[in-house]
Amino acid sequence: MRKEAESRTFMLLETFLAIIPCYSATGTITSTIGRDVLWVHTYGGILTCYCAPSTIVEHNNKTCTEVAEAHSLCRLIKFTERTMMTMEGVVLKLPSFTQLMNPNHFTNRTSLNLRFTFPKSSSSSTASLSVPAAAPVSLGHSTRHDFEILHQKVNNGSKLVYLDNAATSQKPSAVIDAVNNYYRSYNSNVHRGIHFLSARATDEYEMARRKVAAFINASESSEIVFTRNATEAINLVAYSWGMSNLQPKDEIVLTIAEHHSAIVPWQLLSEKTDAVLKFVSLTEDEVPDTKMLQELVSEKTKLVVVHHVSNMLASVLPINEIVQWAHDVGAKVLVDACQSVPHMVVDVQNLGVDFLVASSHKFVINMLQMCGPTGVGFLFEAGTPAIGEAIGLGAAIDYLSEIGMQKIHDYEVDLANYLYESLRTVPGVRIYGPTPSATVHRAALCSFNVEGLHPTDIATFLDQQHGVAIRSGHHCAQPLHRYLGINASARASLYFYNTKEDVDDFVRGLIDTIDFFSSFK
Repeated sequence: MRKEAESRTFMLLETFLAIIPCYSATGTITSTIGRDVLWVHTYGGILTCYCAPSTIVEHNNKTCTEVAEAHSLCRLIKFTERTMMTMEGVVLKLPSFTQLMNPNHFTNRTSLNLRFTFPKSSSSSTASLSVPAAAPVSLGHSTRHDFEILHQKVNNGSKLVYLDNAATSQKPSAVIDAVNNYYRSYNSNVHRGIHFLSARATDEYEMARRKVAAFINASESSEIVFTRNATEAINLVAYSWGMSNLQPKDEIVLTIAEHHSAIVPWQLLSEKTDAVLKFVSLTEDEVPDTKMLQELVSEKTKLVVVHHVSNMLASVLPINEIVQWAHDVGAKVLVDACQSVPHMVVDVQNLGVDFLVASSHKFVINMLQMCGPTGVGFLFEAGTPAIGEAIGLGAAIDYLSEIGMQKIHDYEVDLANYLYESLRTVPGVRIYGPTPSATVHRAALCSFNVEGLHPTDIATFLDQQHGVAIRSGHHCAQPLHRYLGINASARASLYFYNTKEDVDDFVRGLIDTIDFFSSFK
């Protein structure tokens, strides 16, 4: 009798969850039943656990309470002991099928009423449970289960809050599995072998190249060249195209906010070729001065080197306009897209750039950086490439494409504003870069300083006392720091798997950090 009742319960639950719009996008539902527990899990990141409060029920060696706490978005509902002991049958009172199929039916609903009936001997007892309707699931909550590394405690037992994504992002299980599968199943060199393993490795490697081309809308896959990282890609441009085309007195235009890897190669090349470097400074809003850039571009300009998104200022440059100014005088444009490709739609044909570099480990790509493994970028190739890493990059692109880059960007814009507005409420904090507005969108990061505190002290205390991982230092942007009159800064940077709760934890930790150091003054 009980097994039949439980079976009917799950049939109803699965029907219920599959139809409600906020669940339906995730698809598969798995269900298991413990001794005194009704367990429902969906791949969308929603975990619902029904259990007796004093009963220890294990699932994957964890109690239901532990599992619920381990998920960012979950609902733990406890029945009374008496209710569980008398449970023999369950009846769900659901809206009619017609109502369920109408998406407007749930628009203004504040709760879902589930009615449970528990017969006991000849009599029966009835318990009613009103469960709040699930709020819209954020992208951060719905994807966190793909990143096992985020579900751990660090240092003094604090929950890990990872806010160092501008340095490197975490990898979803799909990417890790793809790399592991390569080394376990078909590890071999590519292009020069006729045996089965080599042929399969070559197919997967070249498929990754095609995926990258499609991801950034390159006209053909031969335009994509894998390198070990974005730094190597820029050096490759400098010592191939640069050495062949730059003459004495030719000019290279850069901004003061470029990453070291986009400055140093051209400094070294200018010493070899006698080319001249021209630097664009910042406006009062602390963004690169595009008007000054336009004025610096002349018939002498042979190359313009700019970032798409600043890794410190969080500002976004108008690449289309810059490309037009450069091409009008016959100059080439190299764009450092390490902080943009992982976070927004990037169309290289629409941008019209001549060279674009990015990095997979910062997002999942390496001429791009975006959830992908370290050690792969794109431009020119020689010798044995980073095969497994390229294959992992392909898996990363599949993962991001399934989510949708526009969806990621829209979510991060909202998260970026929340981070900025939350951080600016903390006394003594100075945030660098533009103020967000209806027309100015910041990337999802904030570089900042706190009056009277060194950034490394802030980062250390946040890590050791609160489990919050941020970065401190000059972020490979020393010229920019010197321009701003500072030696270093702290930086919190987000990705789509972060949540507003992460931001709240960071801000609370920062306030506690400030209070701690202030107590010694």
